[in-house]
This record gives sequence, C-alpha cells and structure tokens, in this order.
Amino acid sequence: MSFFLRLPWPEGEPHAYCSHESAEYLADLLGKRAAIRQAKPITLPNDSEPEPDIAIVQRLGREYREHHPYPENIFWLIEYANSSLEKDLERKSKIYAEAGILEYWVVNLKKLHLVVFREILDGEYATKLTLTAGTIQPLAFPDISIAVEQIINS
Repeated sequence: MSFFLRLPWPEGEPHAYCSHESAEYLADLLGKRAAIRQAKPITLPNDSEPEPDIAIVQRLGREYREHHPYPENIFWLIEYANSSLEKDLERKSKIYAEAGILEYWVVNLKKLHLVVFREILDGEYATKLTLTAGTIQPLAFPDISIAVEQIINS
C-alpha cells in the first residue's frame, strides 16, 4: 500500500521546472557570493514565514540552524506564478516591501515575462518593471548580468 500527501494546490510542471532551472542558473552565476534557497521559509517582522520559490540570501552557514533568513539577510526573492499571479503581484509585493526586502521578482508563467519590484517608498515598491528579454542586474550585485530568458525559461 502506498501513501502520499497531496498538497491543496500542487505545483505544476512548468512552475517546478522553471524555478528549479533558474535556481541552478543563479547558483552557478553567483557562486559563493550568495546562497540559493528553494521553497524554504524566511522570517518576516510580522511573524509570518512565507516560502518563496527562490530566495537569494547571504551565506550565513550554520546560523540558519538557529533562524530562517531575515529580511536583512535577503538579497532578493523570486516567485513563479500561474494561478497565484494576482496574489504574488499584489499581496506578496506589499508584504515583502513592508518587510524591507529591497527587490522582488515575479515570473508570470502564462505570459512568460518577469516583473521586477524595487525602490521601497512608504511600505510599497515604487518601481515595477516588466521584462521579456535582455539582461538585468540585481541591486545587490550590480556587476552581475542575469539573462531574463534564463529566469523565465522561455
């Protein structure tokens, strides 16, 4: 007899594939400069612990045995969205901005574009940029060029 746990909203194949491939690409690109955490909790000031698809965080090693990354440990977050697009673009962007996370990316899996949120002003992101191609430099690593196509996996 086999037993399995079914999540209420299982991750679809495009979501699983794209987030995994992007995490590997970012790990290769960033090397030892950052740790890439996939679907692991982060701790926010409001005592919530969301699990973003990808969190690019400081390499604190064993310190993460004592706590999940706090906003000050996070370089940026990435969410892959299909059915959760509205929640990721609206609600999560507000939560992450209020927490002080300086950069937040959402990949729209339906339209294959990247939405980049930056510049926190009054608890919200003041800048929202949509990309479908080219490169982007994350705020934390302006010397690194990330291929948008590798993040959206088009």
